Amino acid sequence: MLDLIYTGKMALLTDLYQITMAYGYWKMGRVEDDAVFHLFYRRAPFGGSYAIACGLEMVVDYLSNFRFEEDDIEYLATLTGNDGFPLFEKGFLDYLRDLELDCDIAAVPEGTVTFPYEPILRVKGSLIQCQLLETPLLNIINFQTLCATKASRICDAAQGEPVFEFGLRRAQGIDGALAASRAAYIGGCIATSNVLAGKLFGIPVKGTHAHSWVMSFDSEEEAFQQYAEAMPNNCVFLVDTYNTIEGVKNAVKMGRKLRERGHEMVGIRLDSGDMAELSRKARDILDEGGFPDARIVASNDLDEHAITDLKQRGAKIGIWGVGTKLVTAYDQPALGGVYKLSAIKRSGGAWEDRVKLSEEKIKVSNPGMQQVRRYKDSDGFFIGDGIYDERTPPQGKSCFSDVAMPDRQWDVNADVQYEDLLVPVFEQGQCVYTLPGLNDIQARSLEQLNSLRQAYRKQTDAASYFVGLEESLDQLKNRLIAEKVK
Repeated sequence: MLDLIYTGKMALLTDLYQITMAYGYWKMGRVEDDAVFHLFYRRAPFGGSYAIACGLEMVVDYLSNFRFEEDDIEYLATLTGNDGFPLFEKGFLDYLRDLELDCDIAAVPEGTVTFPYEPILRVKGSLIQCQLLETPLLNIINFQTLCATKASRICDAAQGEPVFEFGLRRAQGIDGALAASRAAYIGGCIATSNVLAGKLFGIPVKGTHAHSWVMSFDSEEEAFQQYAEAMPNNCVFLVDTYNTIEGVKNAVKMGRKLRERGHEMVGIRLDSGDMAELSRKARDILDEGGFPDARIVASNDLDEHAITDLKQRGAKIGIWGVGTKLVTAYDQPALGGVYKLSAIKRSGGAWEDRVKLSEEKIKVSNPGMQQVRRYKDSDGFFIGDGIYDERTPPQGKSCFSDVAMPDRQWDVNADVQYEDLLVPVFEQGQCVYTLPGLNDIQARSLEQLNSLRQAYRKQTDAASYFVGLEESLDQLKNRLIAEKVK
């Protein structure tokens, strides 16, 4: 994917402090130290309860192509400290030039419903390599997960009606637009206006004409007629350039002419005004004019809240075109995902678990080599998740303490069905994961959402899904905290 979008490698897609830390480890002779990091978020976005994991395919692509090119090394050699001398020694730059990733990486598959504190990605390997990967992994996973989640909320609000992603012109740059189009499709959108995304990812593309088309002719009727002449098999007429109701009537006139020529008008698009009232009036005009199957497409700064409101007001809209507020994650511009060290092994030593402390309880990290076990009821609905240490997996009946509210306990019988979410993606730097097709990822996303009870899918005041630490991992965390606060 990256080879199609970018030229060259991107090892320098990182914060400088990742390289300065790597240099420090190298200077101290810690190149043989190993570490475990987890990427997760602390709060679900948009006031909901969940997020849809997204971006793994780009992660695989990025890691498969990871290396420092000669011009990267030459650039790093030009960096200086506040004394004017080189920031990095030649020996370290030589080390980077020869660096080959050999990490073990596990991740939840794209399209998976995830919850706060659960690792979306786990990286185990050389401390230096793990550190160098922090920024690009967060960059990829944070944004795409945010957009996929926004799309899933919007599609949920549409209640099965088609949602098109129309956000290219308002997206955050070229790569942001492409990533958002792909993430939106995974979240449930069925098409995009972004033609390059259609080419690169195989997403269906949709679009007809803009207001400028209508304005370029002497009348709206002429504009519709000329568009129908040019594109008789793609006629969705934008009707609100001058007067929306008259625009719908003109669309009906042109629809009849199209039908005489053996074509059918697909529908009309509303882009301004009181969408609920206008769509009801438009529906009546279309039905009375002999076009009961013509679709009404709505655009104009829509999101899940606007769609819910329009539905409650009886809008007769059949297709939703959502742009700005989807691709920019308008009401929450960042997921807030983090990447935290949870265990370290000095050269020749044993694993030592780590926690990060904070006066903010939400920022206290979890130790160990974490795995997420998702429990399901007999109907296949998710009932709770447990984070455990892979070195000591649960045996038989398990007890979990809620990460957010440790006093809340959950005992799980051994016969409850479950799925472990983190799957191997790289082993010793080699990809061992078969990337699914985009349609399969979208299907997983929809299946996952349908396995989440409605209480957790609410747009506002969603219930808090149970995520707990397995008893031995919880005890380890508490012991490490106690040792650090002495």
